Amino acid sequence: MTATDLTSDQKTRSRGRPREFDMDAALDAALLVFSERGYHATSISELTEAMGLASGSIYKAFKDKRGIFVAAFARYRKLGRRRLEAMIASAETGREKVFQMVMYYTELSHGEAGRKGCLVVGGANDFALLDDETAAHVVTAFAADEKLMADLIRIGQADHTIPKTVDPDAAALAFLCLTKGLRVIGKTGRSRQEMFAAAEAAMKLVT
Repeated sequence: MTATDLTSDQKTRSRGRPREFDMDAALDAALLVFSERGYHATSISELTEAMGLASGSIYKAFKDKRGIFVAAFARYRKLGRRRLEAMIASAETGREKVFQMVMYYTELSHGEAGRKGCLVVGGANDFALLDDETAAHVVTAFAADEKLMADLIRIGQADHTIPKTVDPDAAALAFLCLTKGLRVIGKTGRSRQEMFAAAEAAMKLVT
């Protein structure tokens, strides 16, 4: 994480002595706890243990549990987006790009990754009615995924791999519901075969 990734409040606190811990490693540990347990079920003591930090260091760096969540959420989205864009870039046609985006979430929805859950989906459940400011981060994340999918569908229509009769915006919303739903169902221990079959069925939306 660079200085530009920090909030103004974090920058102010960092003007004293230098941090004595790896910010990215600490946030990676925190996001695992939040993904598995959810925001409200996660305690500060669990975060300090997972992050390997004293409570004093956590309060100086993040102020409170909410600050940790927001920082972890930003890192989670940044790393996930990077992996997603790499998968999309590997596909040649618009339809293949749509499939790669669906498969990105499919592969995260079974096995150990599936059981850990999704920080974005968990955040939507935790903050939709409780914290408007933090909920806005989740809304933005959903909107970005929906827009990307609609753009990929339009690419497919331009290269004639997706029919012009498909409504890009409606199909993108349907894919958003499907991919986020996959992450929820993934916590129940479904197999890769089951999730892959769901992904294949979803592609009928662009047939």
